[in-house]
Amino acid sequence: MRLLKPLLLATLLAALSSATLAQTAASFPSKPMKVLVPFTAGSGADSSSRFYGEQLGKLFNQTVTVENRPGGSGVVAVQATRQAPADGHTILMGSNSPAVVNAITIKNLPYDPFKDLRPLYGIAISPVAFTVKADSPYKTVGDLVAAAKKENRPLQLGNYSAGYQLVAAWLGTASGLPVTHIPYKGGAQMLTDVVGGSLEVGVIDFTGTIELLKGGRLRVLAITAGQREAKFPDIPTMKESGFPDFETAVWSAFFVRAETPDDVVDKLAAAMQKIMTSDAGKAYHATLPSAAMMMGPKALGEFQLREYQRFKRVADTAGIKPE
Repeated sequence: MRLLKPLLLATLLAALSSATLAQTAASFPSKPMKVLVPFTAGSGADSSSRFYGEQLGKLFNQTVTVENRPGGSGVVAVQATRQAPADGHTILMGSNSPAVVNAITIKNLPYDPFKDLRPLYGIAISPVAFTVKADSPYKTVGDLVAAAKKENRPLQLGNYSAGYQLVAAWLGTASGLPVTHIPYKGGAQMLTDVVGGSLEVGVIDFTGTIELLKGGRLRVLAITAGQREAKFPDIPTMKESGFPDFETAVWSAFFVRAETPDDVVDKLAAAMQKIMTSDAGKAYHATLPSAAMMMGPKALGEFQLREYQRFKRVADTAGIKPE
């Protein structure tokens, strides 16, 4: 009997745990929800958060508010997510910065994106672009690299965040050239200097180049996608430009606290899939320059890890240390 009691207790606890989880899924959401956005109002991630927040509210018949928590390259919003209950009612609109890049570039980061956050659903994705002015003598990335080698000088690459700095450093390590990083506070000013000719090359989200590209004021040497953009089939990928491993992206995705129950995560992920494949979701994404990411928790987690591993290798090879 003494041996049976622990077994009976363990069985009872397991049954109670399963019953609690089932009850959690059935009752979720049981209160108003909120989406935390690590960027200012009016940004692309903010707009997406408001659209999906509204759709989740309709689907669950609950109030969903969007709160902007900018600061620290996403650290402020991540910390607010960690401090909220792990019950799925607080969702983080994450991106490659708080979910990947910060762990490589920020010293003493107060969170671990793999231990403290749980992937929920991928929203939007677009490649990074290497841009030059429209009448630049460089037609390809190969032209740029060849010119720098011939003139025995570093590549001069503009960027405006740690993520783009890593992409710029990657071109340096892949081509065997040193890089002079030219930092900007934002993409708009950087593109102004590219178009004006005072900056040789800018590294930016491809979606930010489209209007200038259509207007004939900018040239994109290559993008970092796995394949060419259907709407711009003349722009080669970095893989096609002689850099077979050079693939990465700018992306946004929803996360929750790591301790959020499986059944709640599954219910939220199913809701996101339903919204993204709905007529409203398709119509919304048709207005965006980025592609729909459409990744569930498992696929998003695997993607997040691959991106981290890629940039960690770049940082180590380029000698970039956390600051």
